[in-house]
Amino acid sequence: MKTVLKLTLILFFTEVGNAWAQTLYGTSVGEVSFYSDTPLETIEALNKKSGAIINSDSREIAVQMRITDFVFPNKLMQEHFNENYLESEKYPTAVFKGKIKEEVDLTVPGTYPVTADGSLTIHGVTKPISVKGKITSTGKDLRLEFKFQVMPEDYQIEVPSLVITKIAENIDVTGNMLLVKR
Repeated sequence: MKTVLKLTLILFFTEVGNAWAQTLYGTSVGEVSFYSDTPLETIEALNKKSGAIINSDSREIAVQMRITDFVFPNKLMQEHFNENYLESEKYPTAVFKGKIKEEVDLTVPGTYPVTADGSLTIHGVTKPISVKGKITSTGKDLRLEFKFQVMPEDYQIEVPSLVITKIAENIDVTGNMLLVKR
């Protein structure tokens, strides 16, 4: 019994030590925007409160944001977006969790084109996704930039037929974040 307890404690402290040794970068004020353009209407919004974390050792990445933090130039659009389309009371967050495919040492200054494979959850629906971007490292912090497209129908976001021609089939999502070493 004592041997099992000792082994458990050794494994526990080894894991805790490994977790402390990892290099983490993060932010809670990253920017994510989306853009939809059709001949009838342009729709765009910006979220300046997006959180992100990158573990440079494991290359794991996560980005999370509250849907209600998207700000639109037109307040009526913002209301419709939250109440009718994204149902932000029921589905308050969007989350990407993934892993950077390339073997990059983000502690070394430089600019690295990267691809993160993972899952994106919007409107309560999770789908696999591959996101291309670039990470610029100063050695002390990281600048993360990315762009990808989302199809509302893939995430069961219903667009009424009256406005279907005002919303693009593919919505451009862009991110720009400065992550500092934790």
